[in-house]
Amino acid sequence: MIHAAGGLVYLDGANMNAILGITRPGDFGADMMHFNPHKTFSGPHGGGGPGAGPIAATERLASFLPTPIVVKDGRGYRLDYDRPKSIGRVRSFFGSIGVLVRMYCYIRSHGPEGLRRIAEDAGAECQLPAGAVKDTLPVPHGDRCMHEFVASAAALKSRCGISAMDIAKRLLDFGFHAPTVISADRA
Repeated sequence: MIHAAGGLVYLDGANMNAILGITRPGDFGADMMHFNPHKTFSGPHGGGGPGAGPIAATERLASFLPTPIVVKDGRGYRLDYDRPKSIGRVRSFFGSIGVLVRMYCYIRSHGPEGLRRIAEDAGAECQLPAGAVKDTLPVPHGDRCMHEFVASAAALKSRCGISAMDIAKRLLDFGFHAPTVISADRA
C-alpha cells in the first residue's frame, strides 16, 4: 500500500534475533534497511556501541547511498567512490572492526542451523522475564513477545518514586545486564 501511494519503506534491522534463518528481510518489501550486527550477533540488545553494520537498498535507491560502496570486482571486492548521485560520506566508513570480528566468529560458530535455533528460542526466552515482571512492571504491548518486550515503570514511579533508570542501575549493581531505558524522565 505504501508503494502504491508513492512512498518508500525503511526497515529497522537493529535486532534480528527473532528472524535468523527463518525469513529474509529483503522479502518484506523494504526499499532500504540498516543492519546492526552488534545487536544480533555480538552484544546484548541495549548494550550500546560501538556499532558497525551495512545499509542495504534496492536498485532504485542504490545510486544515492553514501560512499564508498563495496562492489564486486571480478572474484574480489573493492570500494567504489565514483557515485555522482551519492549523498557523499556521512561518517567513518569502517566502523568498529572488533564488533565485526566477534560477529563473524558468532555466525561461523553457530552455522545456519544454530542461527535458526537461536531465532526459534528468542521468543520463548523472552516470555520468562516478561512473565516474571508483569505484576510489578506492566507489559503494555501484551504478553506475546517475539524477541524482546517493553515494560513500564510509570506506575511504580508514581507510587514509590522508583524510576526505570533506578531499576536498571540496581540490576547493574548485582551484575545483571540492564535493559534499555527509553525515557527516564517519564518512567
